[in-house]
Amino acid sequence: MAELEKTLEELILSFQQDEIDGHEIYTYLAAKLKNKDDQAVIANIAEDELGHYYTWKRYSGKELKANWFKVFWYKLLFHLFGYTFVIKLQENGEEKAQAGYAPVLERFPELDAILKDEEEHEDKLLEMMDEESLKYSGSVVLGLNDALVELTGALAGLTLAFQNSQMIALSGLITGIAAALSMAASEYLSTSAEKETERNPGKSALYTGVAYIITVALLILPYLIISNYFVALGVMLLIGVMIIALFNYYSSVVNDEPFLKRFLRMTGISLGVATISFVIGYFVGGVI
Repeated sequence: MAELEKTLEELILSFQQDEIDGHEIYTYLAAKLKNKDDQAVIANIAEDELGHYYTWKRYSGKELKANWFKVFWYKLLFHLFGYTFVIKLQENGEEKAQAGYAPVLERFPELDAILKDEEEHEDKLLEMMDEESLKYSGSVVLGLNDALVELTGALAGLTLAFQNSQMIALSGLITGIAAALSMAASEYLSTSAEKETERNPGKSALYTGVAYIITVALLILPYLIISNYFVALGVMLLIGVMIIALFNYYSSVVNDEPFLKRFLRMTGISLGVATISFVIGYFVGGVI
């Protein structure tokens, strides 16, 4: 019985911690949003979360502070990916909170009201989702994916073929810009050919091209600042893996997809192409 009560206490504290963390995150979002209606919705949710915190505090008898790292992480994600991503992340959290309450639903009479609030929060957050950001996420995926696979392979091959950091960076930049323009044009034509789509062909092409160019810039950066081309190659591959991780994290949250499987598959493809290109560059370098 004592063990059961200890487990229940830990569960209550976890609920209480989630509520104060949510309050801090929503308060920050409300202060940053420009749309007054969205700001009011988020501010009301923040107040509800604080009320839930005090409900659990009555049972735990303990004062808790927000998890500074979690709050900082959400603030960082807001500035990196925008409010749509963070709202989607919070909406997923509301679903988990509802599921977590199930085992103790009969023990606490206030839970019915809290669950109702959480369901309303989820509905309100879903209504706030910036559909344009989600609508064109496929175009961003296309730009990132192609740039990672093509450029990591090309730069790996050029590393041994040229064995000169500046030459590798220049060749990679020219190749990347040409490929970005080609991908943007292809996305424009592909979207234009779709009979039933809400996407604008011009915006689709822009999202694809910009995502490609940003990836190209990040991948060639090591060759511009590191004279040792082997070290630059290693740093470039590391940056590529980090981009893949960030991209898949975003995609897994927005599209409710598993992170690890997609991350490992995409990393394996990119590094596999880079390895093959590296071997080709070795032989080309020997011939030249």
